[in-house]
Amino acid sequence: MTESEWRTFRKLQEVGLERFCERILREIQDVSTNSSKKFHERYLEIYRLVRERDKEVGWAFNDARRSNALQKLAALCVLRLVSPEELARFAQDTQAGVQTLVDLQK
Repeated sequence: MTESEWRTFRKLQEVGLERFCERILREIQDVSTNSSKKFHERYLEIYRLVRERDKEVGWAFNDARRSNALQKLAALCVLRLVSPEELARFAQDTQAGVQTLVDLQK
């Protein structure tokens, strides 16, 4: 990954983290306002959801370095946090590497 791509990636990571946190908070809100479930059931569901999403946050965002940026970018794609237009900012070989990693996750 070139220096220019690294800078682009770092900006996308910030945007992606905001998008993901917004998504998570909406999911929590949906669970917490589901009056068809008891409060304890909602609590347990929120607890499970936060634990699951925390693993995904770590996978996609923690300890990002140039040496693992391709994997982190692929994680952002798997989590649908990067648009095709945003991915197009990267070189073709970077995009191809990301696509290979995304395909391995399926």
